[in-house]
Amino acid sequence: MRLATAGTRYVRRAAKLAGFGALTLFSLTTPLAVNAAPLCERIVATGNPQYPPLLWVDPTDEKRLIGAGAELLEKALAQSNIKLDMLNVGPWSRAQEEVRSGRVDMLAGAFLTRQRLGYMDYIHPAYAEVPSVIFVRSEGIFPYSGWDDLRGKTGSTVLNNSFGNRFDRFAADNLQIEPVPSIEQSFQKLLRGRADYVVYERYQGISIAQQMGIADKLETLDGSLMTEQLFLTLSHNSACNSPDLRAALAQAMFDLSRTGVPQQLLEKYREVWALQMVTSGAVPGPVINE
Repeated sequence: MRLATAGTRYVRRAAKLAGFGALTLFSLTTPLAVNAAPLCERIVATGNPQYPPLLWVDPTDEKRLIGAGAELLEKALAQSNIKLDMLNVGPWSRAQEEVRSGRVDMLAGAFLTRQRLGYMDYIHPAYAEVPSVIFVRSEGIFPYSGWDDLRGKTGSTVLNNSFGNRFDRFAADNLQIEPVPSIEQSFQKLLRGRADYVVYERYQGISIAQQMGIADKLETLDGSLMTEQLFLTLSHNSACNSPDLRAALAQAMFDLSRTGVPQQLLEKYREVWALQMVTSGAVPGPVINE
């Protein structure tokens, strides 16, 4: 009986050891298999469709966005052999919601805010510094020495837009700024006297005003300049989001920024946008007094 019991225990112990060995082998090989897996083959991205020369709607295909931000992201992904679908999903507020939900993987340009950090990873380094200003009617200029001078006035901007954490906090606590889906609507409210000022990115606002044919009716307030950095971002809910992809994008952006590619693309697409306006009959020159 003792020999039988000892033999049984030996068999059981050997079985346990064999199982442990198999488990150990699995745990050692599994991370290698995961790390060796290829990155996503295709990324779907979007952005603000009213953001020339960084992003705007392709005049030949309204479902696509083109611009410096789109080509820069395409180049960054190409270093990992990943293809890009650059979609126009609608207004800026909808673009952010699509990325937050994970239905779209990336934004090709966003300012850093506390709220957005809750649903997106930011790819460093930033690829552009974007100035924003206060636009007013040419006949509606008012004295301005700082944000306090906006108190008691009605402002307008694009829904879910940001101008940096400091201004956003000040505006939330002290200002009346009515958001609308598009910058065209903000400018129309301004010209109709339903708003006293519009807060928007400087060059993008000027470009859209020129496209609308109203640039000569607008001015920017002296001293209202605010500058924020623009980043590529990746949704927390994207099926493609992984440490390997984030690292690959960061390394690609480091290489591209070091060789001056973002600035080269900005210059390239300023010319593309200007040519498009000439073709469409809009005024391409810098009409707004700054």
